[in-house]
Amino acid sequence: MSRIKTEDELILFEKEIKEFWTKFKSICGSEHINQTLGLRESCKESIKALSEKWSKKLKEGDLMIDKILEYRNEILQQNICIEEKQEDLTEMNSKIKHEEEQKRDFIDRIQELKEELTRKKEIISTKNKATKERLERLSKSKELFEERLGLEIRRIYDEQLQFIFRCIDHKDPDKPYTFTLSINEQGDYEVTSSSPPLDCIAELQLKVRETNNFAAFVANIRKAFTALSYK
Repeated sequence: MSRIKTEDELILFEKEIKEFWTKFKSICGSEHINQTLGLRESCKESIKALSEKWSKKLKEGDLMIDKILEYRNEILQQNICIEEKQEDLTEMNSKIKHEEEQKRDFIDRIQELKEELTRKKEIISTKNKATKERLERLSKSKELFEERLGLEIRRIYDEQLQFIFRCIDHKDPDKPYTFTLSINEQGDYEVTSSSPPLDCIAELQLKVRETNNFAAFVANIRKAFTALSYK
C-alpha cells in the first residue's frame, strides 16, 4: 500500500513539472529554454534514478513485511503446538498421579488382606489347638467310659465321633444307643445325630458348652437313654 502511494506521488510530481515547463516556455526565451532543457533532463534523470531507488526499496520493504508475516505465522503455529503439548503433558501427569494413587491403594489393600489372613490363621490355629486338646481329652477318657459306662467310641467321617452305649436296655443288653458328636467352626461341641432321638439333647448340648464338663455330658446322655428304655 505504501508503494502505491509513493508511485502516485511521483506521477503527480511529473505532472506538475510538465505544467511548470509549459508556463516557463511561454515566459522565457530560447536561450533560457535550452538551459532549462538541460536542467530538465538532469532533473528527469535524477528523478528516474530516485524513482528506481525507491521502487527497489519498496520491493525490499514488501519482501521484509512478507517475511515478518511468515515468521509471525510460524511463531503462532509454534505457540499453538506448545499449548497442545502442554495440555498433553498435563493430562499425562494427571494419569500418572491417578495410577500412583491406585498403586498406593492396591498396596494398602494387599497389606490389609495380609493382616486379615494372619488374623484368620491365628484364629484357625487357636481353634485347631482347642479341638486337638478336646480330642485328646476324649481319647484319654475313652477307656474310662468303656469300662464304667459300657461305651464304645468310634471315629467316623468328617472328624466326627460316634458314641455307642450298651447295657442300657435290661431286656436287651447288647442293643446300641448312639449319638454322634462333632466340633463346629466356633469350636463348640455339637450333637449331629442321636438314635433313638432324645428330646433333651439341645439342653444337654447347651450345658456342656457352658461348663465344658464333657464327662458329665456323656453321663447325662446315658441317663437320658436309660430313662427312655423304660418307657
